[in-house]
Amino acid sequence: MHKFSRRSLLAATAFGALSSPFVRPKPARAAEFSYKYAGNVNSDHPLTRNIAAAADKIRERTAGRVEIQVFPNSQLGSEMDMLTQVRTGAVEFYTISGLVLSALVPVASINGIGFAFPDYADVWRAMDGQLGQHVREAIDKFNLTTFERIWNGGYRQITSSVRPIHTPADLEGFKIRVPVSQLWTSMFKALGATPVSINWGEVYPSLQTKVVDGQETPLVSIESAKLYEVQKYCSVTNHMWDGFWFLANKAALERLPKDLRSIVIETINGQATEQRAEVERLNGGLQDTLSRRGLVFNETQPGPFQEALRKGGFYEEWKRRYGEDAWSLLEASVGRKLA
Repeated sequence: MHKFSRRSLLAATAFGALSSPFVRPKPARAAEFSYKYAGNVNSDHPLTRNIAAAADKIRERTAGRVEIQVFPNSQLGSEMDMLTQVRTGAVEFYTISGLVLSALVPVASINGIGFAFPDYADVWRAMDGQLGQHVREAIDKFNLTTFERIWNGGYRQITSSVRPIHTPADLEGFKIRVPVSQLWTSMFKALGATPVSINWGEVYPSLQTKVVDGQETPLVSIESAKLYEVQKYCSVTNHMWDGFWFLANKAALERLPKDLRSIVIETINGQATEQRAEVERLNGGLQDTLSRRGLVFNETQPGPFQEALRKGGFYEEWKRRYGEDAWSLLEASVGRKLA
């Protein structure tokens, strides 16, 4: 796999679509349907690589009639900019964290409830089941079509340039970057930290210049964004699982003839299943890789963090926000009471 340096990725952002490693020149015969996909993670991330693979498969399976150009690394704007673009049809496809999407669709962040899912079996039972269906139906009310399979973002860990995080006490006064999402802000405030909302494209320089002390993302994102260059510690908290909903502009998807639309939907969902497994495998082996690159790891126990969230009223607050129906589906999925 061809690797891209941070400099080359920044250059891609600066020069736009033509410099993207995934935007291929159009063939002599232009595709009948030429669509754009927008994403916020970089070219090396498993999400981008698997979406590029899906685009290749769709072009082949449709005999070149459907072309999807892939624009990673926030080339087309901030996360909320791209959300607006997919709703208006300026781009046809977009992947977004449910927690960021919650600015538009509040229930979309429910998968991010702190320490809700002990393992991946719980995640997929919830998100492929009734809870996921409940979220998709809410999203689809906004001129969008949500693909059935959510893509794997992975369990999130906390990195720091100042100290390892062992218990909630270590988060007191800790300036931590979080995405632009009320749930993230609420959770880390309840844990005693000082959350700062920063878009993903600005995380590396914010860590480098000490605007924040640390951040929280899955290991695959820490590795692909080279955050080990500007962080010293990584605390394995598994405090949240997050995924990416693959969204389509409803009118654009429905413009495709039924046979082509079926190929697109089937291919995207199939590639999502492959990407899920890849992220699990990568996260399983990345701790050793990142340790060799200088990150110092420590393990944590979930109990003290869960208790801090419970005492801080975090679970009760979000149960009220989501409503009894959504919260009941969440608790049924994980098989226990959270609030």
